[in-house]
Amino acid sequence: MNRISFVTATLATRKRIALVAHDHCKAFLLDWCQRHREKLANHELLATGTTGALLSERLKLPVDSMISGPLGGDQQIGARIAERRVDMLVFFWDPFEPQPHDPDIKALLRVAAVWNIPVACNESSADYMLSSHLLEQQHSYRIPDYSSYLAERC
Repeated sequence: MNRISFVTATLATRKRIALVAHDHCKAFLLDWCQRHREKLANHELLATGTTGALLSERLKLPVDSMISGPLGGDQQIGARIAERRVDMLVFFWDPFEPQPHDPDIKALLRVAAVWNIPVACNESSADYMLSSHLLEQQHSYRIPDYSSYLAERC
């Protein structure tokens, strides 16, 4: 079995943080972001459609809003992760509520794992992520070197 090789990438001091929440979790995400507004203000924020509009209004901070998650917003954020234009994902999802776009959600979480970015799926893990000393500094981490992986397969 061939192993994937890795390269080192560096996250900038100013992180690009994607914020996503299912309908039943939007209030939790809004409250969490309000509590962490001061820290979030130092970073670039992006979100799916409805969540982005609510966050921008509540926080009075710029939020780059995609379209609504079920209409493709989750996939837009996933594409940005694959393009290495998202550094962290905070995704408050409802484990008890089936979503019509579950395949998109699974794909979003998968691409975040593929590109080795930090993911918080609830308030507690998001607190840990934002309290890390790595948040406010450059950080080196490993990502798969897919160019060599693809060359082996062709």
